[in-house]
Amino acid sequence: MILMEIVSIRNQTITEFVLLGFSDVAELHLLFFIVFTLIYTSIIIGNMLIIVAVVSSPRLHTPMYFFLVNLSFLEILYTSTVVPKMLEGFLQEAAISVAGCLLQFFIFGSLATAECVLLAVMAYDRYLAICHPLHYPLLMRPRWCLGLVVIAWLSGFMLDGLAVALIAQLRFCGPNHIDHFYCDFMPLMGLACSDPSIAQMATFILSVVCLTVPFGLILTSYARIVVAVLRVPAGASRRKAFSTCSSHLAVVSTFYGTLIALYIAPSAVHSQIFSKVFALLYTVFTPLFNPVIYTLRNKEVHQALRRILYISKRKHLIEGGWW
Repeated sequence: MILMEIVSIRNQTITEFVLLGFSDVAELHLLFFIVFTLIYTSIIIGNMLIIVAVVSSPRLHTPMYFFLVNLSFLEILYTSTVVPKMLEGFLQEAAISVAGCLLQFFIFGSLATAECVLLAVMAYDRYLAICHPLHYPLLMRPRWCLGLVVIAWLSGFMLDGLAVALIAQLRFCGPNHIDHFYCDFMPLMGLACSDPSIAQMATFILSVVCLTVPFGLILTSYARIVVAVLRVPAGASRRKAFSTCSSHLAVVSTFYGTLIALYIAPSAVHSQIFSKVFALLYTVFTPLFNPVIYTLRNKEVHQALRRILYISKRKHLIEGGWW
């Protein structure tokens, strides 16, 4: 009788998953909800300020800032794909339909892949600007910049679309609890009743290509930048260049390092709690620090933001009858 019930359950196709999130530390859920709500709000505001500053200032209509706007827009979207569901899990059981789970994985994976490519494009842009300043205007024409951004976006959705198409062929018949705060690949594969080996192999190959190739291009670009900077006489400009490069590399290495550990070498992460912590690094903390890192010493962005604040304040005073 019990065996028949088990067979009956395994033959049923489930309709929804339950995201367990950080259920093992339920006593900290309220604190986590407050902290991650503040972080999520900071991510949205920080990246939106960059977009507004660049769009509203003609002086910032250059390739570097064009790529930076796309990066900010990407991070707003992919953070918003994951964090709201994680916040829901701190307050109540976070259920998600199978179709919704696959859609979340597709959107998040596509945007993360697009960011991998875009970060490589940004590093290449800085390499050309520093190492080939005379040829830079010719090499980074507006049409070429637009083409690079389109390639970054399309590559993400096309490559991850293939992975999701393979996952959609799998059958999920129970249990339906995903030990994560979003629909990640490895926990999802652990719940499949049919053989997931083809999906796992395809995703592994795509991960190797989408992570190692852009990361290699980034390291190569920054290595050449460092060589070029070393030829500059020691001084304030040289220290600033090294400081900027090191901060960029720190954030990029964190982003790529955690993704490589989780998708190319998952055996290096020995527990699910470490997997969740690693996932937080690229889903929450990298988008939080990127606006700071890329604009911290950028006087042009600071001036654009001050100008926007001044104009909005003056408009408010005029409308209020104070002017």
